[in-house]
Amino acid sequence: MSAYPFPSSVSFLYVIFLCSSHVFCSARDILKHGEWITDNDLTLVSPGGKFELGFFPPMESSSSERFVGIWYHKWDKQAVVWVANRNQPILNGSTGKFGIADDGNLMVLDTSSYGRESYWSTDLAKSSSANRTVKLLDSGNLVLSEDDQSAMSLWESFKNPTDTFLPGMKMDENIELVSWTDRGDPRKGNFTFKLDESGEDIYTITNISVDYWRSRIPGKFWSSDKIPYLIANLLSNFSTKANSEFFKNPAKIVPSQNYSNARLVMNYSGELTYLIWNTTKGSWSSEWKAPEDRCSIYNACGKSGSCNNDNWFKCKCLPGSKPTDTNNWFSQNFVDGCIRNSRCDNSGSTFLSLNVTQVRNPENNFPVNNEEECERKCVENCQCQAYSYVEAVNRTIRLDSSTGTRLCWIWIDDLNDLQEGYKNSRNIFVRLPKSDIESTVRNCEPCGINVIPYPLSTRPNCGDPMYFSFECNNSTGQLSFKSPTGTYQVDGIYPSEQKFIIEVKNADNSDARNLERVLSLNQYSSPFENISLLEDSGKNNSNFKGVKISWKPPPEPMCNSPADCKDWPNSTCNAATDGNMRCLCLPNFVWDASNLNCTHQGGSPSEVVGNPGSVVEASSRKISLSLIVAVSLLSAIAFSSTIIFVYLWRRKMANRKENRNNDKRNRVLRTMNSEHVKDLIDSGDFREEGETDIDLPFFDLESILVATDSFSNANKLGQGGYGPVYKGTFPGGQEMAVKRLSSASGQGLQEFKNEVVLIAKLQHRNLVRLRGYCIKGDEKILLYEYMPNKSLDSFIFDPKQSMLLNWEMRFNIILGIARGLLYLHQDSRLRIIHRDMKTSNILLDQEMNPKISDFGLAKIVRGKETESNTARVIGT
Repeated sequence: MSAYPFPSSVSFLYVIFLCSSHVFCSARDILKHGEWITDNDLTLVSPGGKFELGFFPPMESSSSERFVGIWYHKWDKQAVVWVANRNQPILNGSTGKFGIADDGNLMVLDTSSYGRESYWSTDLAKSSSANRTVKLLDSGNLVLSEDDQSAMSLWESFKNPTDTFLPGMKMDENIELVSWTDRGDPRKGNFTFKLDESGEDIYTITNISVDYWRSRIPGKFWSSDKIPYLIANLLSNFSTKANSEFFKNPAKIVPSQNYSNARLVMNYSGELTYLIWNTTKGSWSSEWKAPEDRCSIYNACGKSGSCNNDNWFKCKCLPGSKPTDTNNWFSQNFVDGCIRNSRCDNSGSTFLSLNVTQVRNPENNFPVNNEEECERKCVENCQCQAYSYVEAVNRTIRLDSSTGTRLCWIWIDDLNDLQEGYKNSRNIFVRLPKSDIESTVRNCEPCGINVIPYPLSTRPNCGDPMYFSFECNNSTGQLSFKSPTGTYQVDGIYPSEQKFIIEVKNADNSDARNLERVLSLNQYSSPFENISLLEDSGKNNSNFKGVKISWKPPPEPMCNSPADCKDWPNSTCNAATDGNMRCLCLPNFVWDASNLNCTHQGGSPSEVVGNPGSVVEASSRKISLSLIVAVSLLSAIAFSSTIIFVYLWRRKMANRKENRNNDKRNRVLRTMNSEHVKDLIDSGDFREEGETDIDLPFFDLESILVATDSFSNANKLGQGGYGPVYKGTFPGGQEMAVKRLSSASGQGLQEFKNEVVLIAKLQHRNLVRLRGYCIKGDEKILLYEYMPNKSLDSFIFDPKQSMLLNWEMRFNIILGIARGLLYLHQDSRLRIIHRDMKTSNILLDQEMNPKISDFGLAKIVRGKETESNTARVIGT
């Protein structure tokens, strides 16, 4: 036994105390006013040790930028759940600090600039309170309060998230998750997850403000929630009182469970991912994501396009439609969608049944007695694109009790956000003009959504036998292509391009040049050619590739009797050079393989014969018909020559008379211009500083009063700083903008001088053109070219009008303004400073081209100077 047990015990306890004190100091969870965490220094750790806050560099970033953020202390330090200064990182060479500043705000500051450089702040009202504290909780929430015991928070990170949703948060209209720019860059990215503004409890993901994914399609025809109840429960903070569709049926609510190891992340790739920490594996496990596949993207195939996730080439146009932009479509850029071949056809309509698992809700619904009545309602409305008949309530369709169990749903606009499938699907009937799919009796019937154009064939007695390489599975509507080496799924047929797309397994890039050999389509007699490999679209099964194949234009159709040629006008059934009986074209007609008909070649169009086999009858009329045509043609030429001679002689005389009148009028006009300008310059109010020659027509006041209906309010376009502007319609229908200078304007005379003298000398497409002027008594009037779209401010400051300006149009407007200013400042012979540039002085013509106007405050810069001083405050 030791002789000194007490001192030894004291020493041991002292060491333990020092160690525990060190742990306490380095693992604090609270910062008080005046305390700071600095870069490369201590961190905050939540009481239970789950979360940690401090400075960090992104793990996969090559830069030296640092951010302040929160991450998992024990599990995964790379899993950052919140970032303070995400858009303003601390750069290399600077040192940051984090804490409560003198104004009471939580801030990230630069210590090298004495606290003046702020990278981030909570932006609360300033307060001199020294009792404020910030605490990191085990939930991951960072809370700023008046003191560490206060139950009322002044600010918290749960209400200001970045890209991660944690248990304990609640999704509302004020919260949104914004993705990182990249895996190693916390700056705000393109994708945002939030509640939809419609107020119908719909969650959305937007890609640069454009809808990218929606949790539910609003409406009564289709209501399919894409968010599982587990996620909905998390987003509502486990509240059964939420108004969401997820909670209208209490039995569907997921029981409370342990969410403490879960997080929901808006990834930079556009996926909203639900992750669970697997304690056994020590890694994150993805349990759910949205969009869950390529077809879950909002309106994935554009208008009138159908998406099928089982196909390598996911999109195809609905029957009766074709790609709006073929190049983009085959490059798998489907944003432009498809365009209907024809909207309404008097020859009659037919309908194709389509199984869909998703479609945008229709505009109209009404009760009917049976399906025939529903179809008739669609046929009677030329705008009807499709219909669906519902007889009973099921899980995907909700009917009002007042309307019974038989409803007809009508789609007036293009079908959008449409997805094919058979599981939990509904039938809709897509309307087609008969001419789109029944051009000949030789056409094979459609295979599901696939229209089989001639000459392609799915059975021996339709299409062209040479093209009998297709097979239809009527139970699934799936079309296949048969080659000597196997059968391949068809993802789409494009008749206007004479192409189709198939899926080929293990057709990598090295086989692209040998695809004909791989498919055994390099035989001399094969009607298929131009085989090429498409770029990968991102299908999960990478073993398959898309292959585009063209078909050769077909020869004349085969036949057994003249009756078989009734769908091929101007043809008859005869033996062809290949030994087969074909519908050969009549004399003076040749076979057009692209348009699948006999086209006229030489002779008179009246020789077109409607009935096959009437070659003799046509020949017997040939001589007499030619004689009649020749005599009629000579008579018409003689008569036309006489009429033309008389017309030209009279026109020549009229032109001479008009030229004499124009000479007189121009002499008078030049005299009037000189006299009026001279009177104006000689007056004490209007002195010209430079040249005085003005090449502008003078308008008398009477003609302006007639054109503007005596300056009526009905013709008033607006009110400027120097008076009103009216629309004037002059003889010949010419429209002008009439600017009437107000006599009460202190700068009216000076403005009038500048407008007449300066604009008359300026010529540029982005400057407004001055058409004329008028001076009479106190009236001073300027006439400009008329701008039907008015001024730029009427667009950008109007919420509805601003939606009409896409980014290309905005860029062109900015470019036009810049060109106009460059001309004024450097390129014109008079260098001019406008001095009153604003949106109301930018006018837009019919093509939305910008034109700079209102030169009343402009100033001429002498010589080659590009700047000048002003003696008074001017402009708006």
